[in-house]
Amino acid sequence: MFGLTPYRNRRGLSRRIFDLDRIFDDMLDELDYRFFSYNPMRVDIRETDDKYLLEAELPGVNKDDIIIEVRNDIMTISVERNEEIREERENYIRRERRFGSFRRSFPVEDVEQDKIDARFENGILYLELPKKKDFRGKTNRIQIR
Repeated sequence: MFGLTPYRNRRGLSRRIFDLDRIFDDMLDELDYRFFSYNPMRVDIRETDDKYLLEAELPGVNKDDIIIEVRNDIMTISVERNEEIREERENYIRRERRFGSFRRSFPVEDVEQDKIDARFENGILYLELPKKKDFRGKTNRIQIR
């Protein structure tokens, strides 16, 4: 009725799966992460004694496509693109579209938010963010009961 099955080492299959995992891990480790990452807004931030200077690269973006908002001590730079290029010549028609949006957010709790100055030149957004005078971040001490 019941037969005995001879013992076989089942580690062979699990070892192969483990080896396959290791091969993929090694292969992916060798690839450069920057190859896969996409960050359409590169930002440099410098600090002086009285302000922060932010420069955001926005090549191919129009000034009217940029929105800068501050809400709850967070400044958000948003870009929304909706562009269509039409080119028609004899026996040749080309039509390209570019759509998309992206955004970056930055904490600005120690900044005079109503005095932020922005300008856009040659595909670079320049922001001057004056620091608050005598700003010390709030510290709330929690009493232990």
